[in-house]
Amino acid sequence: MAADNASSVTEFILAGLTDEPELQMPLFFLFLGFYVVTVVGNLGLITLIGLNSHLHIPMYFFLLNLSFIDFSFSTAIIPKMLMSFVSKKNIISYVGCMTQLFFFCFFVFSESYILSAMAYDRYVAICKPLLYMVTMSPQVCLLLLLGVYGMGVFGAVDHTGNILFLTFCADNLVNHYMCDIIPLLELSCNSSYINLLVVFIVVTIGIGVPIAAIFISYGFIISNIFHISSTEGRSKAFSTCSSHIIAVSLFFGSGAFMYLKAPSILPLDQGKMSSLFYTILVPMFNPLIYSLRNKDVKFALRKTLGRITFS
Repeated sequence: MAADNASSVTEFILAGLTDEPELQMPLFFLFLGFYVVTVVGNLGLITLIGLNSHLHIPMYFFLLNLSFIDFSFSTAIIPKMLMSFVSKKNIISYVGCMTQLFFFCFFVFSESYILSAMAYDRYVAICKPLLYMVTMSPQVCLLLLLGVYGMGVFGAVDHTGNILFLTFCADNLVNHYMCDIIPLLELSCNSSYINLLVVFIVVTIGIGVPIAAIFISYGFIISNIFHISSTEGRSKAFSTCSSHIIAVSLFFGSGAFMYLKAPSILPLDQGKMSSLFYTILVPMFNPLIYSLRNKDVKFALRKTLGRITFS
């Protein structure tokens, strides 16, 4: 099958978000603005954490990696998407399409698992505060991070391998703004229920396992918070988790809506709208959520800006 693949389709055309001519330039500037905010926000957060020693703790180690994933994730998608607004045909080579699909899957899975690692970090901080620095030692943090990126490779290899063994015939118009799994499956002339089953199983591992880990962590956290006698103590414990809960809800909610529904229930055009949330809006909102709702980050920002002003 893979050999037939190479002789049939050598490039794809990405349909983009819309074919309405009057919307192309406004959408180009809108998503260019989103991308600039995403890049500045995530690279700014990475820089802040790197420059401020009081942020060199496990919580911000994972936040730094979340920002790196979000920056890389949006960079794999948005620049090519912007091309569809300014060119008549947004062409991507077969190799380019598979490469984009690989990195898209890698960063989606990595984000899922970094969010679950952050939930575990919050569990240890709230439920075992005296053992926090021992339990979340540099070695443990590195092992968790290795697991995060290891699952990213697992998801990327499985999904990309699933698509590589399909044959694409005459039709090469991908009804999406990126090379995504479901549109490519629908475009293929020999995909079967087995391919869809593989997608469902791999996505369930990518979303189901981290969600289970997050629910278990928060189950223990909530139980522990209810045992805190002071209202101030409860409020402080809840506030340390609020940013993470918002980020988790945005990412997993939009991802599950897109991939865990049958194509007949969610048409591709609606799927494109849904995928905007976790491919473009979530990477943009995460640094805003974690900076605007976090006293340590706001203090680090004021401190860094003070240094720049003084110098």
